[in-house]
Amino acid sequence: MAKLELLSPAGDMERLKMSVLYGADAVYLAGTAFGMRSFAGNFSPEELPEAVAYAHEHGVKVHVTVNTMPRNDEVCDLPAYLAQLDDAGVDALILADLGAFTLAGKYAPHCQRHISTQQSIANYECAQAWFDLGAQRVVLARELGLEEIRQIRQKTDPKLEIETFGHGAMCVSYSGRCLLSNYMTGRDSNRGACAQPCRYQYALMEEKRPGEYFPVFEDEKGTYIMNSRDMCMIDHLDDLMDAGVDCIKIEGRAKSAYYAAIVTGAYRHCIDAVAAGEPVDPVWRDEVDHVSHRIYSTGFYYGQPGQYTEHSRYIRQWQICAVVENCDANGMALCSLRNKFAQGDTLELVGPDMRPFSITVGGMQDLEGQALTEPRTPQMKFTLPLPKQVPPLSILRRSVDLSAK
Repeated sequence: MAKLELLSPAGDMERLKMSVLYGADAVYLAGTAFGMRSFAGNFSPEELPEAVAYAHEHGVKVHVTVNTMPRNDEVCDLPAYLAQLDDAGVDALILADLGAFTLAGKYAPHCQRHISTQQSIANYECAQAWFDLGAQRVVLARELGLEEIRQIRQKTDPKLEIETFGHGAMCVSYSGRCLLSNYMTGRDSNRGACAQPCRYQYALMEEKRPGEYFPVFEDEKGTYIMNSRDMCMIDHLDDLMDAGVDCIKIEGRAKSAYYAAIVTGAYRHCIDAVAAGEPVDPVWRDEVDHVSHRIYSTGFYYGQPGQYTEHSRYIRQWQICAVVENCDANGMALCSLRNKFAQGDTLELVGPDMRPFSITVGGMQDLEGQALTEPRTPQMKFTLPLPKQVPPLSILRRSVDLSAK
């Protein structure tokens, strides 16, 4: 079985660095146009070459999303944009529109062309057709089971690469082709601006009784008519490899840098263990429970997942406190504050290729050398003694239940 490529999200430069240092083989991101996550931060024309250079310095590839469906008044901007991506050294473009795909072949000749899940590729004929047109990779529809993926692998050219989503939020619409956001809010999900109305909590209101809300019951637990669990395939990596998947993708360009780091690190260690035929260390498997998430499922890989009616809320049991910017050989760390904590608190420290361990917070100082018992200003810099030297972008976090009740 070929070892899975790990493709991680990079919504901005901080998230890119987290994904890179915590073990991604490749990252996917967007420029300021033609991307399906317009609220992720994304990369300006000036930032993009810097992002590509940083990733390449660490042996990590960069895939850029060009996966909206452009209108007539936008197509004229595509050639220059594609040429800019090519000049920046981008490794691959993730495309959904056939016109954009064709233009990419002309104006970004050094970039591989990958077909987005927005194309809803669900059979081997479609996958092969895209390969025949010049695609290097297809990102399959998220509605496929493992046996369907296996058949696509068996009946397509071996040179065609297959990518599937392995972790993160699932869309209730067919491979993300949703019109609900556009209808309800005017924000078009197919143009990168989804308001996620499928995750709203709904109730019934009678026309002549404004402000009176009536629950809509499906059973004694209530109803979540569009509720979707998050996907997590970390326990089934061997099955993905056996089915012929080349690349596993972590959803989450709009999620936090903490999420990018922790989930990437978890999958990195588990993929390496499975590929080497070694048992998975439970420490790394458990890391996916340390980020904000909904109840996990295996999506459609093992059949229809069914409707989940327990609740639709996120589980948030850990909070990031600070990020280590650098640390000397004696363990003195320069940190950047994310959420308040105080001297004497028990925190957990996790870093790139570093097992989590607990510390008791000792004496801290601001940059002027004044003693701190509790750093309070967001993003403020301060020093903190640690038991040992740790890598840059290590994370200090605490156990606290912030889940919605």
